Amino acid sequence: MVNGRYARRARLTAAALLVLAGSAAAQTPAGPAPDPELRQALVNAVGQADSFANRFEAEVWLLDMSTRLARRLPDAERRLTLLRAVHREAALAGLKPELVLAVIHVESAFNRFAISSAGARGLMQVMPFWMDEIGRPEDNLFDLDTNLRYGCTILRFYLDKEDGNLSRALARYNGSLGQYWYPARINTALRRHWYPQ
Repeated sequence: MVNGRYARRARLTAAALLVLAGSAAAQTPAGPAPDPELRQALVNAVGQADSFANRFEAEVWLLDMSTRLARRLPDAERRLTLLRAVHREAALAGLKPELVLAVIHVESAFNRFAISSAGARGLMQVMPFWMDEIGRPEDNLFDLDTNLRYGCTILRFYLDKEDGNLSRALARYNGSLGQYWYPARINTALRRHWYPQ
């Protein structure tokens, strides 16, 4: 299993380097190389990805996650904008970006305009009362950066409150403390779709 992980990382790294080098004949393990528009979007995304340790890490992570997210968000530019923002806000809050992607997957299915029956809004389904609670009623929870900042901060708070117990923190985030169906859904999404490298 460990060798498989390193082999996958090596393939992704090679694919990222070929894409970013602009090779017209590049082939990824999944098929033909991305189109030129995606190639340019990745180059731009890597250049703007300031939450990564280095350019190489940015190239690999953005290519990997962009490939996973393509079916749900076909527009390459929107996809890379989202991924950069997720990585930045997760890093700022001290969370794994893959965990944040799993929360978004379960909460809104990547619909930034989602509204729950309880009134929660946006990608991370943040309750609007928080805006009044912190004296920022003008904030827009459908704004990508605003929603991620609120959601990541709330999740980090609950993780600290629960002394690092992710299941309890996720249940608090969802308002279902004492029940484990929600943390199980997040863990399933993380394992099946957003597992860390």
